[in-house]
Amino acid sequence: MDGIILYSVISLGTVAAVSAIVLFVIAKKFKVEEDPRIDVIAELLPGANCGGCGYPGCRGFAEALVKAADKGSIAGLNCAPAGGKQMAKIGKALGLEVTALEPTVAVLLCGGTHEKASKKTDYDGPSKCSIAHTVSCGDKGCPHGCLGLGDCVTVCAFGAMYMDEKTGLPVIIEEKCVSCGACVKACPRKLIEIRPVGRKSRRVWVNCRNTEKGATAMKVCKAACIGCGKCVKECPEKVQAITLDNFLAYIDPKKCIACGKCIVVCPTKAISATFEPPAPKPKPVEEPVKSEKKEEVKEQQQI
Repeated sequence: MDGIILYSVISLGTVAAVSAIVLFVIAKKFKVEEDPRIDVIAELLPGANCGGCGYPGCRGFAEALVKAADKGSIAGLNCAPAGGKQMAKIGKALGLEVTALEPTVAVLLCGGTHEKASKKTDYDGPSKCSIAHTVSCGDKGCPHGCLGLGDCVTVCAFGAMYMDEKTGLPVIIEEKCVSCGACVKACPRKLIEIRPVGRKSRRVWVNCRNTEKGATAMKVCKAACIGCGKCVKECPEKVQAITLDNFLAYIDPKKCIACGKCIVVCPTKAISATFEPPAPKPKPVEEPVKSEKKEEVKEQQQI
């Protein structure tokens, strides 16, 4: 009995030793030398692994940066959560200059609050926008509006969004938003857009994505864009930041000067801004012509 146990121990020990030697040889032969700069860059990144850069996590992005740096430029590669200052440090670590990008923020393009877009039906299904979008047009009946189930809030890794029970819409906290784009990808109706913060945080945007005709859009939401074109006409000719396509207006953030003139003329208040719009100019009132002047005019006309 003791011989069997001893034989078993020796056999297992031999197998373990041989396996260890084989693994050691394989590890040595196929060892891949990793660039030490990858660890340095990975430490400079925020470590959020949000995927906003398009790579699998921060380490994957660090590898991409190092490879791009070896080619002489990291242009086009950017980590929104890191910010401009941190990207400058990363560029310095790689021996390259990084051009500071314009700060951006996520913006919701829907004004269909409970007040403006009342419930038409009751959705009875999984509480996920991605599923609700495929099986229904939503409680409010708008096929283009926010479903209010919070997929965007769930994927935000920075706590920059929350659902407002009063309005039924998500709220973006600008101070926490890093423009990673996770919420943009999560929204099945493409209601969130990454837009420039703007000079002094002044931004103007059309708070609607409904491409139906005005009368149809207004049936489901009082704040819908009806495609009237008044905003297009009001936009200064030199700017031309607003276009109208398929009954829906769109404001180009790169062209918009945030004058606010379009906000005033919008009949449905579908245009939103981060500032108070200018008061509409009062129409000039014609002074009543005095009776004496009227008589003089009549006499002149008779002559």
